[in-house]
Amino acid sequence: MDISHIINAELGGIYGTAVLKDMQEIINLYNFYDGKGQDWRLPGNLDYKPTKLITNKAKKLIKKEARFMFSRTPEININPYDRKDEDSAKEISQLVNKVLKKNKFPDKLIKAARDCFIGKRVALKLNASDKSIKVMFRPSLEFVYETNPEDIDDLQKIIFFYTQNNDVDKSRQKIWKQKYEMLNGKCILNEGVYDGYGNLVEVTYQDYNTNLDFIPCYVIVNDGLTGDLNGESDVAEIGDNQDNYNKLKSDDVDALKFNMFPQLVIKNGSQKTHESMKVAPGAKIDLQSEDEELDSDAKYIESSFSYDSRFENTINRVNNDMHDVLSIPNVSLEQLKGLMQSGKSMKALYWELIERCEEKWTTWGPALEWMTEKIIELIKIYKPKNLGAINISDIDYSIAIEHLYPILEDEETERLNDIAEVQAQVRSRKSYIEKWNINEDADGELEQIATEQTLLQDAYLKSSNEEINNLEDDINEE
Repeated sequence: MDISHIINAELGGIYGTAVLKDMQEIINLYNFYDGKGQDWRLPGNLDYKPTKLITNKAKKLIKKEARFMFSRTPEININPYDRKDEDSAKEISQLVNKVLKKNKFPDKLIKAARDCFIGKRVALKLNASDKSIKVMFRPSLEFVYETNPEDIDDLQKIIFFYTQNNDVDKSRQKIWKQKYEMLNGKCILNEGVYDGYGNLVEVTYQDYNTNLDFIPCYVIVNDGLTGDLNGESDVAEIGDNQDNYNKLKSDDVDALKFNMFPQLVIKNGSQKTHESMKVAPGAKIDLQSEDEELDSDAKYIESSFSYDSRFENTINRVNNDMHDVLSIPNVSLEQLKGLMQSGKSMKALYWELIERCEEKWTTWGPALEWMTEKIIELIKIYKPKNLGAINISDIDYSIAIEHLYPILEDEETERLNDIAEVQAQVRSRKSYIEKWNINEDADGELEQIATEQTLLQDAYLKSSNEEINNLEDDINEE
C-alpha cells in the first residue's frame, strides 16, 4: 500500500523523498533479516541445478546481540537526594515498576532492540488516560519525525501510521495516522483514518490539546554520527559476509554431490554420443574408442576430494568476520575446552560485546530515564485507576539505570566483598539485604535482626548474672 502521500504531505520536498528512499532500504533490511532477501541469481546454461542453501546467521547474531543486552531487564532505581525521602522514592519506584509490569516491558524491550538493530531506529511511545498508562515501541517503518534544527534532541513532530487493509482499490484502502506536534509550547494531537488517495475519511482527534508540554515519544537511533536522524543498521554491516557464507555453503553441498560419489566410466559400451553424459551423483561417462575391435569395459573413478581444509578455512574466516563486526564472541563447546569458566574469564571473553553494549547504552540509557520521568509525570496528571491508590510526593530524585548482562559472575566473591563493605561501615545492612534479595521487606528484616540480637544479649546477661550469683554463694559458704 502506498503511504508516500502521507510522508510528502507532512514532510514534503527533498526531505520527504529522502525518507521514502530510506524506508525502502529498511524494507530490504527486514527482508534480509527474515532470510527472504538473501536469495541470489544463479548463472544460466548449467547442466545441473545448483543448490541454494540459506543459513541465516544474520538473524541469529542480531537476536544474540539483543538477548545479551536486554535478556536481563535493566533495573530502574529512584534515588532521593535527601535520605528522609527514601520511603517516598520507594513508593514512586513501586508505581513505575507496576506500570512496566502491566505493559510486559521486558518482552517489549528485547523485541524493540531487535527492531532498532535492524531498522536503524525505534520510537518509544507513551499513551496515558485515567484508566491506564501504555508503554510501547514502534519500528522505523511505522513513523517519521522532525526535530528542532538547532537541537536534534528536541522532538518537534512525529507521525505514526500503518495500513489497516490491503485493498487494490485506493478508495477502499484504510491508513491510520496519528500526529503529535509541538505548537506554542503545547503538544497537539491529530488522529484519523485516510484512504489510498490521502483523503481523510474518519476523524478521531482534531487539533486536540493534550495539555502536555512535551511529545510523549522518544526516538532511539542506532549508532550513526553527529546529527544523524536515521541511524545505522547492524544487519547492513554483515550483509556481504552473509551472502558469501550462503554461497560457500551451497557450493560445498554441490561439491559433495559431484565429488564424494565415484563415477562409472564405460568404454566402448554403446554408440551414444557425449549428449548422454550427465554431471550428477551416480552419472555414467560413455567413452568411445576409435578402435572398434577393443572389448567393452567398465570401471569406477574415485575422487580424491582434497579441498575440505581450504573450504573450512574460508568459511570460518567469513563466519568470524560476522562475529567480529558485531563484537559477538564465536563461542562453541569446542572453543570453550580448556578455558577456565569462572566469572572473570567469561567476562574477559565477552569484553568486546560488553563494550559495544555500553556504547549503545549511551542512547538507550537516556531513553529509559526519559521514560521513567514521564511515567511519573503522567501518573501525577491522570492518576490511572489500574494502579490503585496513588500517593506521589514532590521530592527531588535522580534516576539510575543498572545494566545487567547474562554473564556468570563469581557471586560468592562478590558477596564476601559486600559483607566486608558492611563490616567496614561503607555499605548499609539494608543495602546488602536489598541487593541480594534476602527479604523484600528490608526494614522488617533489620527489625528481626535487632530483636534477635536483643534476645541474645538478654540471655547472655541473664546467664552471666546467674554465674556471678552462684560464684558469690560459693564464696559465702566457704
